[in-house]
Amino acid sequence: MRFDNFEFETSFGVSAQLKKSDMPEIAFAGRSNVGKSSLINKLLNRKNLARVSSVPGKTVTINFYKGDGVRFVDLPGYGYAKVSREEKKRWSELMEHYFASGRDIRLVIQLTDMRRPPTVDDLDMMRYLDHNGFKYIVVLTKSDKLNKTEYRERAEAAKSELSKYGAAAVIPFSALSGEGTDELRSEIEKAMI
Repeated sequence: MRFDNFEFETSFGVSAQLKKSDMPEIAFAGRSNVGKSSLINKLLNRKNLARVSSVPGKTVTINFYKGDGVRFVDLPGYGYAKVSREEKKRWSELMEHYFASGRDIRLVIQLTDMRRPPTVDDLDMMRYLDHNGFKYIVVLTKSDKLNKTEYRERAEAAKSELSKYGAAAVIPFSALSGEGTDELRSEIEKAMI
């Protein structure tokens, strides 16, 4: 797969706008400010294809990137407290509709911050994916922000924290150093076979 051949295609803010899926999709899910846009940019070897914001909760739409016979789907971040109840409800409905709309979702890449244990929202998302039979992997973002001891401790803790969930792989990742990029690309390519 050519990871340098993706372009922004479209984005939708309400479920009624979602078009039917006509090709396989790789979805990216995670809390607000966990680094989804940075990960997508690193994966695709681009600087600003996916917009990176210092303000949590900025991705309020489902963003589609079209590439080599596949779409990457950047889902709205969840768990950010400083948005209205109505906005949270809209995000929730949009996400539920996306996953329930019969799309060809080959893999969900669930992002969590490596520096801390998964949040209740992260675990709820993993339970949802597991319960509904979606293949998913967990990517532990921001690995470069830990020193060697913290890294080792969090990597071990993540194994036990995630052991009862059905993730196909757990990959430490850094958008800064590129750690995990090749492994992540490999998992995506396997899902496309």
